Amino acid sequence: MPFVKPVSVGPALVALGDQLLDVARCSHCSIANPNLVKVWASAGVAPHTNGDPSRHWGAYSCSSCGNVISVRARLVNNSFAIEELFPEPKAAHNDLPELARKFLQQAFETLHAPDAAAVMAGSAVDAMLKHLGYKDGSLYARIDKALEDNVLTQAMANWAHEVRLGSNRPRHADDQKPNVSEEEAKQSVEFAEALGHFLFVLTARIKRGIEAAKAAEG
Repeated sequence: MPFVKPVSVGPALVALGDQLLDVARCSHCSIANPNLVKVWASAGVAPHTNGDPSRHWGAYSCSSCGNVISVRARLVNNSFAIEELFPEPKAAHNDLPELARKFLQQAFETLHAPDAAAVMAGSAVDAMLKHLGYKDGSLYARIDKALEDNVLTQAMANWAHEVRLGSNRPRHADDQKPNVSEEEAKQSVEFAEALGHFLFVLTARIKRGIEAAKAAEG
């Protein structure tokens, strides 16, 4: 669990300290062991009007990407225990096939290295399609076959052809632009995540919902 040393801001008040420790990866750029420096913290607890327990709040900037992570914390002995980060670090959903989940998680964790993230996104999509039986031909040919079989929608197939999934994209323009930009990598990873939700996560959620409804009726 991430923690922060408290600092005194008055005779009876403390606030979150200058550095957020033990965060494995930045929620924005996914760099490992980020240097997260405080840009703001509440002086004492921030009271809730709905009766929920009051908590300390703070905001920390990643020295790598410059983006800010908000934190909610509670004081435990001589340290703040962080209860939640906003946004939370990305995690591949457990309803994905194991190999696809591993590749997607690696895509999340390499967003600070765009070429690697795009390769991992492409590997995740490849694993998803192979899990569904689409094993022959190029990645994009298999995407088109999945569209033909109504496994994918036209919009999903169109999106697939607009993103760079590793070195799989069949466009001559990529010969003059071999490296993937940060924005292109982000789009590739977002596509792989969305495809996984479309093909597996949503289906599993619906199945669980139907089973729960039947159990409630019984």
